[in-house]
Amino acid sequence: MKFPIYIVFAFSILFLSFCEKENKTVLQQNQKSQIANRDSIIDYAKKYLGTPYLYASSDPKKGFDCSGFVSYVFKNFNISLPRSSNSYKNLGVALAPEDFKVGDILVFYGYKDRTVVGHLGIICEADGMHSKFIHASSGKANSVTITALDTEHYTKRFYKCITVLSK
Repeated sequence: MKFPIYIVFAFSILFLSFCEKENKTVLQQNQKSQIANRDSIIDYAKKYLGTPYLYASSDPKKGFDCSGFVSYVFKNFNISLPRSSNSYKNLGVALAPEDFKVGDILVFYGYKDRTVVGHLGIICEADGMHSKFIHASSGKANSVTITALDTEHYTKRFYKCITVLSK
């Protein structure tokens, strides 16, 4: 008589532990999707404001170039992006300015050559062509900084804005 009770008891424990593991898995997946939201990406990027500009670097301890900064930020959210700015020329579909969102990537031509991509940034305040973006600048700031898209320097060089995020 005791044997069937033990079987029911053992089955109950196994069933409950399975349900608990399943709930933990769902919770972990939800936490990951919340972590990779647009605002979290910008909050993470802003941690590096003031980090020096360093050509060909994606090391926050040494400095960033523009593509190194963009790829480093998104890599933290398990989004793999090209390490070279020119690789963004044919990446993604260009968004209309009214569709720009925080976390989208701005792609710019080089300041000397309009046939190659020369700079990247991440929109941190979305307002169409009046948006602001965070980027590793080799210009006056010579560091990770926030700049308005509607400055003459960047308006002239603007190529496109793309998204690599689903939401």
